[in-house]
Amino acid sequence: MDDVDMRERFEADGFVKLEGAFPEDLAAECAALLWKETGCDPDDPATWTKPVHWVWGMGQEPFRRAANTPVLHDAFDRLVGPGRWVPRTALGSFPLRFPHEEEPDDAGWHIEGSYLPDGPAAELGYHANHRSRGRALLMLFLFSEVGEADAPTRVRVGSHHDMPAVLEPYGEEGAPIMRIGAAIDAASRHREVVYATGRPGDVYLCHPFLVHAAQPHHGTRPRFMAQPALEPR
Repeated sequence: MDDVDMRERFEADGFVKLEGAFPEDLAAECAALLWKETGCDPDDPATWTKPVHWVWGMGQEPFRRAANTPVLHDAFDRLVGPGRWVPRTALGSFPLRFPHEEEPDDAGWHIEGSYLPDGPAAELGYHANHRSRGRALLMLFLFSEVGEADAPTRVRVGSHHDMPAVLEPYGEEGAPIMRIGAAIDAASRHREVVYATGRPGDVYLCHPFLVHAAQPHHGTRPRFMAQPALEPR
């Protein structure tokens, strides 16, 4: 898509989907490394003992390549601005979701916190403020096939427009995400919901204020995804 189309979609919906943002064979390399981190056997569902396996960091060379393709760098320039973002050297956090009878406990509607404030407020966890301190984009990197039954992230289209009114009363210090979940949910409840489905190598670039949620996995194959921030420079 051209500059105008990408910006218009991003501003209206709060996200754009880049199909094939990194090669599918590279996604397979990354997925193999993620399987090792889980301790599960990809060919034995009996070893898939938890609904979610969290994996952190992952700065190995395949992940660095996945995060720094020309397609992605070009999109970062178009959405954030040349020289206004910091390249990723790892992909942060991976909520790897497995088919499981147990419901996950992290499926509430939210936006991501991006920083810990100074002083005692840091004990309340990660915060967000109305200027999106510490985060230029939320990104969803798909490392597996993700259909509607495979626990795709739920997204409230256009919900980024609702968040300034929620956050502005908290000023520059911002608010702890865990304390304002009900307000985030209520302010965006009227929005259409879509699912972040796709193929290995697809990436969703999302506004930092886009309201989203996890969901239970009702499919048969695990969903491997990373959800790093693009940090501003």
